[in-house]
Formats: sequence, structure tokens, C-alpha cells
Amino acid sequence: MPIMIAPKDTDLVVMRVVGGDKVVKHLRELGIVPNMKIRLLSIEPSGIIIRVGESRLALDRNVAHYIDVEAI
Repeated sequence: MPIMIAPKDTDLVVMRVVGGDKVVKHLRELGIVPNMKIRLLSIEPSGIIIRVGESRLALDRNVAHYIDVEAI
């Protein structure tokens, strides 16, 4: 499922990151890669806030829609 419709405050696993090389590289540099566990903390009109490991990241809605996840 796209991360934008995933349930908040639930552990998720990244299933795939789609998009062009630039987007995939950017997300990989942030630690968002397939099989990575993340948690969706907040969905805002401008984007989302996720936890990756011990870090919190804010992602623009345009970038976030490239991330597909599954609830654990």
C-alpha cells in the first residue's frame, strides 16, 4: 500500500521504492530502502513524518508517494 494511506503509529516495512533514479537515490540516502522497518508518525497536508531507526524524517508529499509499505 502507498505510505500515504498506511495506518499511523504502526510499524511498517518498506516493500519497494519506485520512481526515477534521483528519487530512489535520495530515499536510499535517508535510509528508506526495501525491508527497512519504519513508523508513520504523522500525515499532514504537506507531507508525512516517519521514524527511521532513531531518527525522525519529514518527507514532502511528492516524495512520499514513491514509497510502498506493508504493516507488520
